Amino acid sequence: MSTIDLHVHSTKSDGSYSPSDLVDYALSKDLKAFALTDHDTVSGIDEAINHAKGKGIEVIPGVELSTDYNGKDIHIVGLYIDRNNPTLLSKLEAFRLARDVRNEKMCEKLRAEGIDINPKVIQEAYGESVITRAHYAKYMYDKGYINNVKEAFERYIGDHAKCYVPKEKVTCQEGVKLILDAGGIPILAHPCLYHMSDSVLEGLVSTLKDAGLVGIEAIYSTYTLSEERQIKAIAKKFGLSISGGSDFHGASKPGLDIGTGYGKLEIPYDILLNLRKKLMRKKIFFTDLDNTLLTTDKKITPKTRQALDKWLLDGNYIAFSSGRPLESVLAVVRENNLVHDNVYAIGFNGALIYHIKSGKKITEKPLSLEQVKKIYQVAKANDIYCHTYDDDNILVPYDGKEIQFYTRTVKLPIKVLDDFENEVTIPPYKFLCIDLDETGKLDLMVEKLKEANVEGLVTVKSNSKYLEVFSDKSGKGSAVIELADHLGVDVRDTIAAGDEQNDISMIQAAGLGIAMCNGRDIVKESADVVTEKDNNNDGLVPYLI
Repeated sequence: MSTIDLHVHSTKSDGSYSPSDLVDYALSKDLKAFALTDHDTVSGIDEAINHAKGKGIEVIPGVELSTDYNGKDIHIVGLYIDRNNPTLLSKLEAFRLARDVRNEKMCEKLRAEGIDINPKVIQEAYGESVITRAHYAKYMYDKGYINNVKEAFERYIGDHAKCYVPKEKVTCQEGVKLILDAGGIPILAHPCLYHMSDSVLEGLVSTLKDAGLVGIEAIYSTYTLSEERQIKAIAKKFGLSISGGSDFHGASKPGLDIGTGYGKLEIPYDILLNLRKKLMRKKIFFTDLDNTLLTTDKKITPKTRQALDKWLLDGNYIAFSSGRPLESVLAVVRENNLVHDNVYAIGFNGALIYHIKSGKKITEKPLSLEQVKKIYQVAKANDIYCHTYDDDNILVPYDGKEIQFYTRTVKLPIKVLDDFENEVTIPPYKFLCIDLDETGKLDLMVEKLKEANVEGLVTVKSNSKYLEVFSDKSGKGSAVIELADHLGVDVRDTIAAGDEQNDISMIQAAGLGIAMCNGRDIVKESADVVTEKDNNNDGLVPYLI
């Protein structure tokens, strides 16, 4: 069973692992995903996400906010937050400034107790971390003022100890709203740790539910079986989703491990799939066709089709994105009865974005006729087969084995042009070079185009036999950004899946890039996650439901 951890800390707050080290450690524990939820900061998220690229693990952008409920410290975890949200960043900066004042006051009290300490030395000792009481405890232990970290809290800085200074906090309702406004999923963290009576805890949950709370941490490292049952019952009573996390900090919580807590924690991947459904933002799923969405025999399986239908019924968008010509993409869509208002076609490797139901072209970026002539001249001089397209036909210089092979999949009419370079009079969207015997001619074509100084082109292989040549103003990655902008969808709310080299720009441009496990290694290295199953076994389904 695939497992996850939705509550993890790094050195950017009070953990002992850097964001990059957390990724590597989570991978070593075979986690499929984890949420980086540092205290009152999002500063480690970019590092973790970038380090996870191509490694088959999802890093969920998160945060853990300290909030107040009737004078009690309550933590709200946010999952899938927009880490660049201006309101969130402004509030976190206010927390930082208030924390600086608090730290100065706490140091004054500690100095009165004979402990030589000040905020500057603490910050120097722990770098850019958000300084918490755990850092104070470690500093005092390292300097020999206490015998163990626990003593620091009991004698000096615990909630009721003599040097404690309370935080400036927002209310728990404000914390929930802050996460919602940042597009995230608000979760009540570790409710059993607040040691409330059943009635008071349910009062808290009711208050937060009214404010927009989505989930509750029902699986947690320290819970007993009865506590877990209690929180799951509360979740059911108030219609909340279940979340779970270890609250991993590394060295500051000895014996507590990522993913497994104190040894018995297990958070199934299905919990994350259910939480994803709670994201209120509309999303776009960009999917390649061949060997990604389609099986080897060019079909959509019933299970994948069901997932596509559910995705669309939830109000999201799908963009079928292929190197194929538009009519070939449309044939797949029509054959599967997927012509809906929220379905788009992207053909010719992103050179054309098309709204299927209305028949409207959203963007088009063809090659110039000058580029067309140069591409054909280079191909002809080096005995390399190539063809291009008009709106209705495949335009070929001759009818040979290459085009017969190609049209077994792309079933469009063939139009032979006797004077190819002069008879192409309307700028096409792309050229396709074919080397059925895989003799190295495609690599030669790339080299010869460079030698001929044909500018403004992109060349990528869509498989070992096909070389795509198109304008550098287009590309599947550009199409992701352009369609998201057209639909008013944040690019962070886009998902893109593919298997071949021409899918890489799309995978890198999307908020979540998915490589098929049957895809090329270079594609997997560019992705955020790699599917567990291939295109013949519903590999995309977990990301659509």
